[in-house]
Amino acid sequence: MQSESICVLFLCTGNSARSQMAEALLCDLGGARFIINSAGLEPAARVAPAAVTVLAEIGLDWSKAEPKSVSEFAGQSFDYVITLCEQARSSCPTFPGQHALLHWDLEDPAAVGGSAEERLEAFRRTRQELTHHLGPFIEMAIAAHRKALAV
Repeated sequence: MQSESICVLFLCTGNSARSQMAEALLCDLGGARFIINSAGLEPAARVAPAAVTVLAEIGLDWSKAEPKSVSEFAGQSFDYVITLCEQARSSCPTFPGQHALLHWDLEDPAAVGGSAEERLEAFRRTRQELTHHLGPFIEMAIAAHRKALAV
């Protein structure tokens, strides 16, 4: 897909935590160069409130986000499909066109028990892990995109 934008889909099981946070963070860090979506194999009823909270801690308002099903993106082309859990990787549907399939296996913060603060810490760790992955990903994706457009 050779357009001006780099199209990315983040995929996990419920689209309530990891993939929503990845979408929000890439929107913030990657800017207008990226068209970003996220989806789940089995979408949850709502985005995890703790995900909204830890994104708000860094100035990102994600309060209006809703989980989406991967079926909403059937037939669409992406430059990158990034799975964030083993279930998403093993059940990832096929998307048309040439794209890179990346896998970042992250713990599901929504599955962590304990006190409210311990659960928030799990979401903060996920936010930090995603930020750690996104820095190099953004650089790589932009460089690859420039190279593809130059051909």
